[in-house]
Amino acid sequence: MKSQELSRTRKVQSKIRPVTKISISEEIAQQIMDLISRGDLKPGQRLPSERELCKNFGAGRSSLREALRCLSIMGVLNARVGEGTSVALDGGKFLGKIVEWRLITEKHDIENLLEVRIALESVAAAKVATFASKEDIAKIEDLIEKMGASANDAKRFAALDLEFHITLAKASENALLFDLISMIRGQLVRGLSKVLLLPHALTLSLKEHTAIAQAIKKGNPEGAQKAMQAHLGAALKRYEEAMEKQLTARDRTAKPEKA
Repeated sequence: MKSQELSRTRKVQSKIRPVTKISISEEIAQQIMDLISRGDLKPGQRLPSERELCKNFGAGRSSLREALRCLSIMGVLNARVGEGTSVALDGGKFLGKIVEWRLITEKHDIENLLEVRIALESVAAAKVATFASKEDIAKIEDLIEKMGASANDAKRFAALDLEFHITLAKASENALLFDLISMIRGQLVRGLSKVLLLPHALTLSLKEHTAIAQAIKKGNPEGAQKAMQAHLGAALKRYEEAMEKQLTARDRTAKPEKA
């Protein structure tokens, strides 16, 4: 083992604490994640041997292996026979699945997701206005034209609406923004479909999307950001209106008929 790698290994070992929780493997996994997040363990760096890790953690081999196996499944670690276990060079492809699972299991309110979406997509719109290529702008304009032609078809409009926002997220050239926006949007599909059934919703939405596209074409980041905030803020209000109408309709149905 090279002296530099040996030095790194000893540094990592010095920062490992004996585990005390009931779920030993969980704490081991958390400590390893903490070491990675602080930069003590770097992408591609090998972990100390199982024997050394067991000694440092004060844990048995079965608990250690369970923790390493879980982290390997998540894509945080790479385990190869004869080469030991090392930190993955790129865990990005697993990030989406982890965050998506959290979104699904925690059952976030649509209002909360929409508020997060406003923040993320406003940044994305500003970035697109700054860096958009001619091809990006041409695709955005084509989508606006298709949305205009689908103003009487809510299902088709909804599909184009989704494509518009995903196109902007991708054109932002920020992979993390794209992943987060795509996942949040996926959780909103069912709720947002109700919004487009409101009177004038398609017309208003088309107008708002057009304003975003125009700001991007002009290369106006601030204008694109404000247009996106205005659009998604209006979408949130339309959602709240749709839910209020739905609850009112349920209340009327639930009331017993007078004799």
